Amino acid sequence: MRICVYCASSQECDPHFHEVAFRLGALLAEADCTVVYGGGSAGSMGAVADGALSVGGKVIGILPKFMADLEWGHPGLTQLELVEDMRERKHRLLTDSDAVIALPGGCGTLEELFEAITLKRLGLYFNPIILLNTRDFYAPLQAFMKSVIDQRFMNSEHLAMWSLVDAVEDVLPMIRATPRWREDARDIAVVRR
Repeated sequence: MRICVYCASSQECDPHFHEVAFRLGALLAEADCTVVYGGGSAGSMGAVADGALSVGGKVIGILPKFMADLEWGHPGLTQLELVEDMRERKHRLLTDSDAVIALPGGCGTLEELFEAITLKRLGLYFNPIILLNTRDFYAPLQAFMKSVIDQRFMNSEHLAMWSLVDAVEDVLPMIRATPRWREDARDIAVVRR
């Protein structure tokens, strides 16, 4: 499987988030998954790559050229692909992925996550989206999205577009248990009465 991982570059967050990212990378690699992520070397980004590489995994980084110019790229990846901008990076991360995992992160991680959810709602992405809910990071987002649905900005079926898991060990079982998204996604994309 080719797994897209959205994660943060912050080195100032609690180190526990980096430890979880490292374990996730190792677990994915041990399951013979290819990790595709943003290509950075710092924070959870570097940790997830280091975790996968530590057990001989394949890690592909997708990095905008301006970030490479700033030397933000991870030097030890299996493959580092340079792209023109953030838009192309997001497209390349999601293309051909068998699943998305979102680790806790900031606005970049959330923006990537919401794009994946939006594309799934529109029937342009059909694979699992898993939120790794380390230290209940995504619990407020889950409550907010429930409110979005309750306020009728989305349909109740849309709550099934992503799944929360609390432990790294639950990620792959959840990916395997999640069915392909509905072929009629566009029929339910617009809010109904």
